[in-house]
Amino acid sequence: MSGQTKRIFKKIISYAGIFFFMLAAFMLWWQLRNYSLHDIFNAIFAIPKRNLIAACVACFGGYLALSLYDYLALNYVGGRVSWWKWMLAGMLGFAISNNAGHAVVSGGAIRYRLYTRWRITGGDILKMLTFSGFTYFLGCTAIVIIGFFLIPHDIINQSSGTSMGLGALFIFCLGVILAYFGMTVFFHDKQIKIGQIVFKVPQTKTAFLQTVLGITDSVLAGMVLYFCLIPFWHISFGTYIGLFVIAQTTGVFSQVPGGIGVFETIFLLALPENVDKATVFGALLAYRIIYYVLPLLGVGSLFIIYERWLRARMKRWLAEAHDKRVEVVEKIKTVTKSVKDNVTKKIPHRKK
Repeated sequence: MSGQTKRIFKKIISYAGIFFFMLAAFMLWWQLRNYSLHDIFNAIFAIPKRNLIAACVACFGGYLALSLYDYLALNYVGGRVSWWKWMLAGMLGFAISNNAGHAVVSGGAIRYRLYTRWRITGGDILKMLTFSGFTYFLGCTAIVIIGFFLIPHDIINQSSGTSMGLGALFIFCLGVILAYFGMTVFFHDKQIKIGQIVFKVPQTKTAFLQTVLGITDSVLAGMVLYFCLIPFWHISFGTYIGLFVIAQTTGVFSQVPGGIGVFETIFLLALPENVDKATVFGALLAYRIIYYVLPLLGVGSLFIIYERWLRARMKRWLAEAHDKRVEVVEKIKTVTKSVKDNVTKKIPHRKK
């Protein structure tokens, strides 16, 4: 591939997010053109308090699960840091990447800033990001496989296109899971070199933990929206979580920051005709505030406190180092003067 082709390809990828955002914005407008902002805000305030509290609890559990991505990835590369460090890096990295999109760039940048301070090399950080991406992908594929059996088949069989599409998606996800676990069984601890980075095939136990963690993360994230949604739309959790994963994954691959617009559009298109779209959109907005905005504010505040504490500690170290330097210089001057005085006393003055 020539240099010019690479530049064109990069431009296409960079502008893809703008295209999908504009498309999703148009689709959202089309779905909600008959509703006012007043209707939407009324829908947000109509969510029962107990549902909002349950959604917040699920959000907290979800971000704890997200921090475990970094713990597993650190074990994979053989890195060791304190528990609060990988929790801070994991929560903050995902809080930023969930809102900003481009997870490798946005979440990777904050992880690079933190982990290099904690003596984790750049190559290992890249391995960690790749490993975490696989963990998320494994969780999504596993949920799609489970959801295929949970979704009522009379709904699937209503449309031959839907039936074929879901069947193809199920076969693809099953193939991915079997291939990955097969690789860990027959080629574990083998090395794969991609460019200058050498990846080691994980053990089957690690792959199993990745899958369980990926499922737990997606389910907890889905529960945040589910608690906001069920007062207005009665849907079984098995059917809902499959739809949620498809919407969430589509939002990630669209490269739109936070999948905003893309995620909502898929949900609104899937609604039955008898469900009020304004109330569902209000629940989607509540979900965004709880799962995206609140963690960014909370963990971001912790990061600012950590940065200020670190800066204060560095200033204290520099001040202590300066004081020690001054003390050593004064001691050297004192010793030098003492030696000079002793030498002067021992040497007799010459008579003129």
